Amino acid sequence: MRIVHLFHSLPIALFAALGAATAGAGELLLDHVDGYTLDRAGKLQRFEAMLVADGKVVATGSHAGLARRAGKADVVDGGGHVLLPGLIDAHGHVMGLGEMKIRADLTASTSLDDALARVRAFATAHPDDAWVIGRGWNQVVWKLGRFPTAHELDRAVADRPAWLHRVDGHAAWANAAALRIAGITRDTPDPPGGRIERDAEGNPNGVFVDAAMALVERHVPAPTEAEAARMLDAALAEMASVGLTGVHDPGIDAGTYALYRRYADEHKLTTRIYAMIGDVGADFDAIAKDGPLSGYGDGFLDVRAVKLYADGALGSRGAALLAPYSDDRANSGLLFHPPADITAMIDKAVGRGYQVGVHAIGDRANREVLDAFASVYAKHPDARGLRNRIEHAQVVAPADIPRFKSLDLVASMQPTHATSDMNMAEDRVGRERLRGAYAWRTFLKQGTRIAGGSDFPVESANPFFGLYSAITRQDHDGHPPHGWHAEQAMTRIEALRAFTLDAAWAGHAEDAVGTLEPGKRADFILVDRDYFKVAPSEIWKTRVLQTWVSGRRVYAADAPAAPPAARP
Repeated sequence: MRIVHLFHSLPIALFAALGAATAGAGELLLDHVDGYTLDRAGKLQRFEAMLVADGKVVATGSHAGLARRAGKADVVDGGGHVLLPGLIDAHGHVMGLGEMKIRADLTASTSLDDALARVRAFATAHPDDAWVIGRGWNQVVWKLGRFPTAHELDRAVADRPAWLHRVDGHAAWANAAALRIAGITRDTPDPPGGRIERDAEGNPNGVFVDAAMALVERHVPAPTEAEAARMLDAALAEMASVGLTGVHDPGIDAGTYALYRRYADEHKLTTRIYAMIGDVGADFDAIAKDGPLSGYGDGFLDVRAVKLYADGALGSRGAALLAPYSDDRANSGLLFHPPADITAMIDKAVGRGYQVGVHAIGDRANREVLDAFASVYAKHPDARGLRNRIEHAQVVAPADIPRFKSLDLVASMQPTHATSDMNMAEDRVGRERLRGAYAWRTFLKQGTRIAGGSDFPVESANPFFGLYSAITRQDHDGHPPHGWHAEQAMTRIEALRAFTLDAAWAGHAEDAVGTLEPGKRADFILVDRDYFKVAPSEIWKTRVLQTWVSGRRVYAADAPAAPPAARP
């Protein structure tokens, strides 16, 4: 028996040895922890120790009880720290998160001038980049009152094309060079499901919304294989550092699928990825030729779902509404596809045995998607068992919310969207429509499962930000004092369930992950404070100390990371 004290200063060699010793083989006793887990019924359980063998939980219980059962197991002293199940983000864009690490990051920009300074600095630091690519701008935060323009972006970079996605990924900002390369003129029509923003004379002003982004996007160089690997490495490191042991990645293409499979084959994945194929076109046909992929790479990769888009986003006024925007009476948003096409795409995917998640933010988009699922279920009754989802379900007509339950749909929702959007949501849709917006309590009360996520990199990948928002409906400064529409808040158990058990259920993985019950994967985290006891205002400040996946430590704060170890 070997005892390892995790929270002492250990030499690199010992951390490496610990990584090798816990690579999913042999027995391990996690002792002296303040452990919490939900059970299958969602009831909270407490424990002091956890016995792990071959990467799976054998038992949780008291120190004395499990010490007697440990035999020759290596004993890891948890130092009395809180242990929670590994957290699962049910909607996060993995490669987008990694791209933020190597592109111009504008998420912290506070004004147009600040954003331009950041773009200028990035362009100067990367003189060999053919295009200046970035993401994260938000004209609402800038209090600009309008979209930025190509002329303004030229002030930061004019010697080569620049292409910058809005924070939500549903609009992008181009400079004059990018417009020239794409051949965009005043005669370029708006494509179906998209909009080119124009000045008073009808000239394109540099911003493209939703499907219109493709007019420029097709000219942007794709990442090289080396760049894509750097992105994935960066994303995996970020996810492990914030306690994510699983993620549902909506909208992958064939190139990303190949990269994920390679990483799974090489045992490089440190977060379980439940990938959703983007659309049902050529990439779907190529990826799905052998049918859904489940449990690949020792359970680190699943590809058994499809992601579709019904509309855009609220911030860029592309979300499809039943009535015009309250702050833009000539605009009701954009449907990406005619309703019949959405129905046909869902039909194609479920007919091949794939779960479907449809992005729907506005109340019109949600209604059209609900209608589409109802139509498909009339033809394929068994498709209900695929646990189909609506991604975001952000603004829903109150009369439509019960249909989520009657159609057995998962509401895949992102709590931080509510606290990020509260500064503009009422401007966009008015107070009356907010009755069905970000309505977590209403969904939970009727028995609809909420799969919790973040939509990173739109929001931070840190799941404790999402847990905090779900419970308080406040920003990090504690505003508004009693929470924004606090009647829709979750309890601490409900929020944790959304990011563990119900996220696992939404990915057909509740038998393997989501709780620390015997027989399940030993995916867990050690944190610096008690989620169930600290003041609500402290939850978002939680620091992850250790992240373990299949009984192997993949992250340790303030310590050298254990090298990847082969899994059996």
